[in-house]
Amino acid sequence: MSPPIEVAVLDARWRARMEDAEALCRAAAAAALARAGAPRGAGELSVALADDALLARLNRDYRGTDGPTNVLSFAGGRELLGEVVIALETTAAEAAAGGLGLADHTAHLVVHGVLHLLGYDHETDASAAVMEPLEAEILAGLGIADPYAETPGR
Repeated sequence: MSPPIEVAVLDARWRARMEDAEALCRAAAAAALARAGAPRGAGELSVALADDALLARLNRDYRGTDGPTNVLSFAGGRELLGEVVIALETTAAEAAAGGLGLADHTAHLVVHGVLHLLGYDHETDASAAVMEPLEAEILAGLGIADPYAETPGR
């Protein structure tokens, strides 16, 4: 059984920019958990739709890196599988630069963040060769194009 998925919209601009942001995040997280396998007895998964200012603070405080990033994942404990936090401005800028819809890019970041919570990473070529195709497979199941495919203009 998949853990409960809670979505918190911390910046109201998400709702203005993307229809039914909460449902999209729940669907993307559920797809990642179903395909990659949530640990037995895993606690709740939380997705927070935030802004660049919050991600910049979290990035500084927990990673020692200045500036915002698109997504951060924080592992939890017994009652919380973890939390995925996504920055609106960075995500929207990346989507626009890549010719992507905000909803599709957000779904990708949710999947990416959940996979990090499940132990996947992309720190080496070998680990990226496992994680990236898994992301693409999960996204395909949601009707979203492979974000790693080489296409003209990207």
